[in-house]
Amino acid sequence: MRICVAGEGMIEVARGASGTAQIGYGGDTLNTAIHLARCGRDVAYVTALGSDRESLDLRREWKSEGLDTTLIATDPVRGPGLYMIRTDSGERSFTYWREHSAARQMFDLPASAAMLAAAERADWFVYSLITLAILPKLARGRLFDVCRRVRANGGRVVFDGNYRPRLWPDVATAVAARDAALECCDIGLPTLDDERALGARDAADVARHWIARGCREVVVKLGSEGCRLGDGRIVAPPVVLSPIDTSGAGDAFNAAYIDARIDGADPTTAALAGHRLAGWIVLQSGAIPARTSIAPYPESRIGLAPQLASFRQPAGMTS
Repeated sequence: MRICVAGEGMIEVARGASGTAQIGYGGDTLNTAIHLARCGRDVAYVTALGSDRESLDLRREWKSEGLDTTLIATDPVRGPGLYMIRTDSGERSFTYWREHSAARQMFDLPASAAMLAAAERADWFVYSLITLAILPKLARGRLFDVCRRVRANGGRVVFDGNYRPRLWPDVATAVAARDAALECCDIGLPTLDDERALGARDAADVARHWIARGCREVVVKLGSEGCRLGDGRIVAPPVVLSPIDTSGAGDAFNAAYIDARIDGADPTTAALAGHRLAGWIVLQSGAIPARTSIAPYPESRIGLAPQLASFRQPAGMTS
């Protein structure tokens, strides 16, 4: 089962309370791709990096995580984007330097045609509203073409509605891009807070709109309340946690949900898998923490709740 995930992976600078900084990497779709690879899936990341030392390091590190890096195009001029993350009582804030990143040109490089042709043959294709935000308008059209061809070939398309206002000139442009994505989408994974910023009233309103625009299966992420399935049921997290760092929690939820659905799990079972992986993420620092013995990936699913039973304050798990 071949999965292609498209987006932007960046250098991460995580500044702690003491003022010290830790260097890593992250990005919404990259986080999801790495979690899927850790689940044992065949995952290729579709993006662009430079030929600089930092880009070479990122390629090597992502490959060590199990990602297929052969669909990463090389921009001879641009390099990777960078972001700084700070956490306050578990909640995160970001500062980005990504205006001239190579990923913005991923569909306009000499290797892009071959990259797109390979992505069209994926069994599952995953991307986000952030992916669309960093691309020029014509490149967004090429991405939608990939989605249509994946579906025509019998594959499935997953779209995460991650909305970052600073990446868009206005709300209307973001809404138009999102709605265009929904017309060629099988599974939608919006977050309620993002959708409210785009004009939605509540989770039911989100689900109605996404389905009306063409998305076949919608799971609305609700933060500490869990998620809302397509039939209106709320699936709460199995454990209430006090988070250290919520960055990457929604991306982890996406990966575990997709992984379970690939195996034929029903949406409720898939959502619980998503909550478990997101719960492990929020108790550590960084968007992609190192694996531990209790990391709830399929080959090490020993049950997160017993290990975390002492954490009982309300906290977000899939924001």
